[in-house]
Amino acid sequence: MKRISLSLVLLLLFMASKAQELTVASYNIRLKTESDVGNLWDDRKLALTNLIEFHEFDIFGIQEGFLEQLQDMEKQLPGFQYVGVGRDDGAQKGEHSAIFYRVDRFKLLKSGTFWLSPTDTEKPNKGWDAALPRICTWGVFQDKKNGKQFIFMNTHFDHVGIEARKESAKLILAKAKEFAQDLPLILTGDFNVDEHNEAYFTLSKSGIVTDTYDLAKMVYEPNSTFNGWGKSLREKGRIDHIFITKPFQAIKYGVLTDTYIGKFPSDHFPVMVKLQW
Repeated sequence: MKRISLSLVLLLLFMASKAQELTVASYNIRLKTESDVGNLWDDRKLALTNLIEFHEFDIFGIQEGFLEQLQDMEKQLPGFQYVGVGRDDGAQKGEHSAIFYRVDRFKLLKSGTFWLSPTDTEKPNKGWDAALPRICTWGVFQDKKNGKQFIFMNTHFDHVGIEARKESAKLILAKAKEFAQDLPLILTGDFNVDEHNEAYFTLSKSGIVTDTYDLAKMVYEPNSTFNGWGKSLREKGRIDHIFITKPFQAIKYGVLTDTYIGKFPSDHFPVMVKLQW
């Protein structure tokens, strides 16, 4: 009887720990363009969504997605919904930094998108020395498994503006406080800087968020997160990042290098982390 009781307790503890876990990812899916000869969206979209399903993402941020791409992903991922608007008009036009989430796991409480700008965060515009309008999409979610709430933010920093990247990092942290007070934060994105850049340090040394790469007990990093369709692979180099605040803990971190018949689902690899409350 004691052995049965002990086994039951251990089983319940295991189930409880699994219920507290969530799989988070950041994935630059590469915009749909006819210039990607040999890597067209219609040829790779199934491989991309199959990757997401196989690795069992619970909630993830994407970058560079046009509306048609998001609609294709929704069809292939029926258990997911997304929030986010296009950066060009605040509706459907231009690239989205959308957040996809499992509807059976999370309840969306509120959401929005703001522009990374010192002048107007409510309307499309370019901030600081940025070459393009840049946005951050956010949502406050409730985990249906434990009732806890958190804010998820997803962004794509400018590829040119040095000041824009640093100031965008500060703005996002301020907005997280404004939108969600002291709720736990998950921040994903293509930050267009590696782990040695000042803009990266603005986040990693902020005392607010921490890079999951530095926290994870297990790290799988076979190569850089940007692959350039296989032409820009490096031994190291992370420009796609996932940051968190407490009480989240990072259990496993990985750069997922899945390919299909020798091709790449995107010119970036997704970054995935297993978190625990």
